[in-house]
Amino acid sequence: MPVKVKRVYEDAADNDGVRVLVDRVWPRGMSKEEARLDHWMKEVGPSNDLRKWFGHDPDKFNDFKKKYKEELKSGDQEKELEELKKLTKQHNKKLTLLYGAKDEKDNQANVLKEILDQQ
Repeated sequence: MPVKVKRVYEDAADNDGVRVLVDRVWPRGMSKEEARLDHWMKEVGPSNDLRKWFGHDPDKFNDFKKKYKEELKSGDQEKELEELKKLTKQHNKKLTLLYGAKDEKDNQANVLKEILDQQ
């Protein structure tokens, strides 16, 4: 079973498994109760500089993806990615990565899903 990806604004479902928010910034207008999170792993999200540079521009996504994967190889981001990998294994990939962006295709959650699905 592959890891799932979903906007945090969508209703939680019983088949979501472990719900993990992977945004560095809390989603606008969403309460913690509404989010129904099991974990908020903000350090695994892209750095503020990378996030601002990307600006959710689909034309920049391939470069964003490369830069983001590089970021995930060091510091707090690497540590939290390792924790996310452990969590994914513990729950046999019954996990949903949550994000706040409007773009359902070009976002960090899909990059993380790609990494987690390969392990």
